Amino acid sequence: MTSLTRDVHKWLQSLDLTFPVRNIRRDFSNGYLVAEIFSWYYPQDIQMHSYNNCSGLQGKLGNWSQLQTFFKRRSIDIPLELIDGTLHCRPDAAELLAQYLYTSLTNKKIKRLALNRDIDFTDHHYQLTLPLHARNTATMAVKTNLKITEFDTEPNIITCQQKAQDIIYRHTQHRQEERIEDPQRFDIKPSIGQRCVRKPPMQGTLFHDQESETASSARAKNPSPARRESPSLSNSSMAYREILVNQLDHTTQQAMRPGSMSPNVLPPIGGNS
Repeated sequence: MTSLTRDVHKWLQSLDLTFPVRNIRRDFSNGYLVAEIFSWYYPQDIQMHSYNNCSGLQGKLGNWSQLQTFFKRRSIDIPLELIDGTLHCRPDAAELLAQYLYTSLTNKKIKRLALNRDIDFTDHHYQLTLPLHARNTATMAVKTNLKITEFDTEPNIITCQQKAQDIIYRHTQHRQEERIEDPQRFDIKPSIGQRCVRKPPMQGTLFHDQESETASSARAKNPSPARRESPSLSNSSMAYREILVNQLDHTTQQAMRPGSMSPNVLPPIGGNS
């Protein structure tokens, strides 16, 4: 979990808010304290009687809707993912929002930003601090990182399914990384290719391979005598004898038809009938 720096804590205490910030993830989720912070810097644009300090989803959505309208009017660029993460109490979202408000409203830089990892608004960093047997399963990862309020704000079932699939995919990848980092714990046996010892070829082996390649190329250029064609057969001349064949004329062809030929009379061999 990302912790607030000392400068941000002192800044929040100096604003004299309605109630002190004890659990920033819970206190910033409805947007009431965020609106009160902006009312100190933009008193003409923010009227606190328009905001409700409530815990219901509809009240939270109404407060953040008014804040987003104010952000657009004043050209204040706050990422939508950061607002959604704060609304749904995701890990690290409210802390990043407080640091962003501090740097943008006071024009000061944070001396030590309490971020030593990539922020994905999940509890993966917290899970790494736990022992392996106490970490979340895939079902618990979906239950922890996907809030019930997200189903109410996003009634589209396909969008919620995609969010759940993304959480399961990241959980599976983290488990695969754990298996690679600690293969002895998971009793992972190396494959045959991993067990093979890969040594560089010896000098004698290289010389033997070169000799075999030279011999094979020589055999390809000079084939064996058994496969070589005989010159006597290739150059010898064969004697051919001409055979004369008598062709039938048109009259004979008509006589040889089955319908015009009688069984006792043979057709003439040649000439006119």
